[in-house]
Amino acid sequence: MNIEKTDLISLITKIREEIGHKAVEINIHDIFFDENSGNLLIITPDRPEKSVVIGKGGWVVGRLREELKINSIHVEAYSDFLVPQYRMELALDKLEKIIPEYKLPEKRALINLSHFLQARINNPYDIDFLLNKLNYIPPEEDQFKTVVALSGGVDSSASLIIAKRLGFNPVAVTVNPGNIILPSYFRETAENLTRKLGVEHQYLKVDMEEVIEGSLNGRFHPCGRCSKIIEDAVFAFTKDNNIPFMIYGDLLSTGTQSLQLEIGSHEAVSNITKEDVLNAEEGVLRINLPALLSLKKGEVKNIAARLGVGKKGGYGCPLLVEVHKKHPHMRRFSIQRILRETRAGMLEPGEALDQITGFF
Repeated sequence: MNIEKTDLISLITKIREEIGHKAVEINIHDIFFDENSGNLLIITPDRPEKSVVIGKGGWVVGRLREELKINSIHVEAYSDFLVPQYRMELALDKLEKIIPEYKLPEKRALINLSHFLQARINNPYDIDFLLNKLNYIPPEEDQFKTVVALSGGVDSSASLIIAKRLGFNPVAVTVNPGNIILPSYFRETAENLTRKLGVEHQYLKVDMEEVIEGSLNGRFHPCGRCSKIIEDAVFAFTKDNNIPFMIYGDLLSTGTQSLQLEIGSHEAVSNITKEDVLNAEEGVLRINLPALLSLKKGEVKNIAARLGVGKKGGYGCPLLVEVHKKHPHMRRFSIQRILRETRAGMLEPGEALDQITGFF
């Protein structure tokens, strides 16, 4: 099917008139139609034009899908991609400075990542299109590995999928603090995903008793302390096994902060120099993969869903749910975390609202 921009504008104008919407100028920046999936992506110049195409209650875009007889229509604003593109350019500049200081086979994986990031900058609209075009790149040496911190959630799962496709030859590491923080369904998801990908998977045990007791007693919010213990365990595993890279599913540390040389427990070097890399035994390069690629939450979910990983439950772990119940004032700190992702453009306001209302 050949969908022309002018014909699409005429059809949207007609639909708006038929359902009684106000007559306004229709502006479309670009369109992308995937013949295989039957999915249409419409890029408008800005959010007001996006609202015009969607219509009140989604009526316009719903009728448009019926008229075109296609599977789905997704509408995005071009203005929402300007900042992510800039962030990715910052990350690419830093990555290209790092690459020459590594030797093969580590260097090859970073080059693959650089090429993928450049393709993402050129086409920030459709991550599925890029992934479909990306052929699996086998590692050059079987022994080379990258640690991927895998919780079983969609962010870390998507990171593992991309790392595998880019030839990082990852080993997945799941920190297991017990059922109250890592429920069985997350462990099952992690095990199923690594089995499908053919990736080695290891568990690391940590002691979270102090965090659990303190947060249930209302002394502090658990997330910060929990994250520190988990990240320390992953770093120690990576160092002990002389692995140069570790990948996280962090969405927030975009741009230059998506690449950090960690030299110890929560010590990071932002401006990585040649000397830092040559002394690789002193540090591990942390790659916050979704943040480096400026992925939004919806894109992360779509990537993870390709291998059967879906979001389960509400926001946070069972421990956080209990903390919210026992100490309602702690919800404020969780809401702040959600609003950070919304402000950064990772979460749509509607998604953030759904997560926040789940606390009450």
